[in-house]
Amino acid sequence: MTNPAEILGLPKPAWAADEVGMLYDMAHRFMSEEIAPRYDEFEKNEMVDRESWLKAGAAGLLCASMPEEYGGSGGTFAHESAIIEAIGHVGVDGFGIGLHNSIVAPYILHYGSEEQKKKWLPKLATGELIGAIAMTEPGAGSDLQGVKTRAEKDGNQYKVNGSKTFITNGQLANFIIIVTKTDPEKGAKGTSLIVVETDEVEGFERGRNLDKIGLKANDTSELFFNDMRVPTSNLLGHEEGQGFVQLMQQLPQERLQIGTGAIAMVERALALTIDYVKERKAFGKAIIDFQNTQFKLAELKTEATIGRVFYNDCVARHIDGGLDPVTASMAKYWLSDLQGKVVDECLQLHGGYGYMNEYPIARMFRDARVQRIYGGTNEIMKLLIGRSL
Repeated sequence: MTNPAEILGLPKPAWAADEVGMLYDMAHRFMSEEIAPRYDEFEKNEMVDRESWLKAGAAGLLCASMPEEYGGSGGTFAHESAIIEAIGHVGVDGFGIGLHNSIVAPYILHYGSEEQKKKWLPKLATGELIGAIAMTEPGAGSDLQGVKTRAEKDGNQYKVNGSKTFITNGQLANFIIIVTKTDPEKGAKGTSLIVVETDEVEGFERGRNLDKIGLKANDTSELFFNDMRVPTSNLLGHEEGQGFVQLMQQLPQERLQIGTGAIAMVERALALTIDYVKERKAFGKAIIDFQNTQFKLAELKTEATIGRVFYNDCVARHIDGGLDPVTASMAKYWLSDLQGKVVDECLQLHGGYGYMNEYPIARMFRDARVQRIYGGTNEIMKLLIGRSL
């Protein structure tokens, strides 16, 4: 197969050089050798097994951007991008380590006490703890101010009641950051983030592993909290009510990470499709020889190149601390929209075979769709961008 990482013919950005490039190669090899051969099994079981998480931790693919003193590799988001891109280029998109690495772990690094960081981050780095963040509820999705889950202080514990849904890594996660109301009267200012280690708590219940259209290998669950008691020391931040601010500060990286998966899949879809149209024949000639095919692929490659250049710039800005929420929203919405368009057009170029599950483009078509929904719907992204005008 044509190398998706080289399909656009662009030079590597400065942030992807040296050790980041070597990490990409190592991650690509790991995903190709350890995850891809079993990926059909993981899709059937609707989760990647815990053993694979531990192997990823042993290989240094968990918490790459966390400081070495807490068990990480001391990298930046560039290193996380290399890992997520490798996942996308190999085509094992349901392996949920991106959320674990660059969404869950940073909350502990930025808002956790020194004791919390020393306690949790090393175990997240080995895969002993698998992370999730419980934001969405049956009645509250993109509107995080509308969460109903409640945490009431009772001595040195919180009593937590409520439910969450669509929680990525939800069946395997034993380390969950819960978005909850500690003071419902204060609205957003009454929101807090509380960590629960599910192996050590009563009143916690997992619901079903949700039956999704795509990303079948990624467990996505309902969670229930019934008088669940959590130590008050598991609050993130020095005081209650900081949760909404913490979420807003970290959402740009989450949205950029969605863009990472998007551009990686775009590149893989193009690489697969170019290979396919060169081999497949119709009316006595290769499909690539038809002008329509060339024009379509010319358009897609041009847009993919624009997307990659924009993405690279966003990563560079983020590493320097300059990626603002509006630009991150642009990246999330535009790149995930592009992903949907490119995959759809590439499936069309496969003809009837593109609709067959045995062809990778079919799985990509299913897997791509959710990108425009989670992390805040693309309509919400446009609303945020609109407010900046």
